[in-house]
Amino acid sequence: MTTVRVGLDLAKNVFQVHGVDEHGAVTFRKQIKRVQLSAFFAQLPPALVGMEACGGSHHWARVLAAFGHEVRIMAAEFVRPYVKSNKNDELDAEAICEAVGRPNMRFVSVKTVDQQSVLSLHRAREAMVSARTAEINRVRGLLAEFGIVVAQGLRSFMRDVPAEVDA
Repeated sequence: MTTVRVGLDLAKNVFQVHGVDEHGAVTFRKQIKRVQLSAFFAQLPPALVGMEACGGSHHWARVLAAFGHEVRIMAAEFVRPYVKSNKNDELDAEAICEAVGRPNMRFVSVKTVDQQSVLSLHRAREAMVSARTAEINRVRGLLAEFGIVVAQGLRSFMRDVPAEVDA
């Protein structure tokens, strides 16, 4: 029995893998620790590997693709219908394995390290702008308690607040 399809449920420390052959018969179900995952997939013959999109999915997709596996990432909402009964890691891996083999499944393209780096910078900048906006609104609210009304926006804040505070 050769494993042709693998469902990988990603986690922080212990991963769950579920493999099936060309007839859909289970070839393995096991938990694997993070430090053992690369070695496990390195010895496995090339297979179709599915995983849910999450924090580490692009990293693991690149690692497993380097071993010759065809890796596909799916949004969790598309995998959910394939989970049987109560949700747990073992059933999630089985559902991922089932979902990745569906002909009409939609997949997320695997991002390169450079693509992930740019997206990380965008997310960090967005968080900083959001924090700045929140702080400006907080100061505007405090100033309003003293009867000082400042218009919305960064430019108005930078222009009007120094003049109001110095007065």
